[in-house]
Amino acid sequence: MNWMAADFDWNQARAFLATAEEGSLSAAARALGVTQPTLSRQVSALEEKLGVTLFERGPRTMSLTSAGTEILEHVRAMFDAATRLSLSASGQSQNISDMVRIASTDNMACYHLPEIVQNIRRVAPDIEIEMTTSNELRDLLHREADIAIRHNRPTQSELIAKLVRTTRAGLYASREYLDRVGRPKNRSDLEKMDFIGFQGIEILIPAYRRQGLDLRRSNFPVTSDSGPACMELARRGLGIGLLVPDDTDLLPELECVWTEFPPIEIPIWLVTHRELHTSKRIRLVFDMLVAGLS
Repeated sequence: MNWMAADFDWNQARAFLATAEEGSLSAAARALGVTQPTLSRQVSALEEKLGVTLFERGPRTMSLTSAGTEILEHVRAMFDAATRLSLSASGQSQNISDMVRIASTDNMACYHLPEIVQNIRRVAPDIEIEMTTSNELRDLLHREADIAIRHNRPTQSELIAKLVRTTRAGLYASREYLDRVGRPKNRSDLEKMDFIGFQGIEILIPAYRRQGLDLRRSNFPVTSDSGPACMELARRGLGIGLLVPDDTDLLPELECVWTEFPPIEIPIWLVTHRELHTSKRIRLVFDMLVAGLS
């Protein structure tokens, strides 16, 4: 084997991959936790070593050249191989003392996980827990998280998932808001009221229509991509939120707006990488999450 031919700096390759994936040097630098000048130097060094231009540099964005597009596939393959190696090594480890990273929605992180994490720390004080809020499965595939709590079952074969339970979301608003605008007596009354948008309205409106509510963009004067923020907006009387009763119990100012609204079922899936599931500490945390969320 020609070992000299494999003279490749992984930090430079990772800088290139992050820039290609994130679309700009600034976004890639934030993702990798390095300064933008450092990242720029690494990308430039890789271009010099390979003797090609990888990016067309614009004022705010970086677009791949044809050479960059070709090399990107090879670097992605390197990254995937390195990730699989890391996952395999982590899965074989029977060390009970180490970090476990849990990715979840912000509602779950705020209102449900702290008590479970407290129990984990009591049972296994040598395990460190890092909680992040994310709705992406790429955090598992790229080893950015060990366990993820999701509302959709993953389809990737390298992931395993367990359905913990199914919750139901209904329509909730503050008593102050309902006292001010009146409580709806029928579907037509409800369709004239303000709603709080969560994440993409273009997804939310069809979901409401499937439940029999003909809502329009004008029904959503306020939106947020944060679950806790939506709850607080509802509490302050800014409209009706699609909320889970488990969460609204924390805010006694909220009440169910219309009991005839068909509840929307929201499954809770616990997901981990197949390679990691054999790790003693990952399995312990996984099992305690199942018990705590069931």
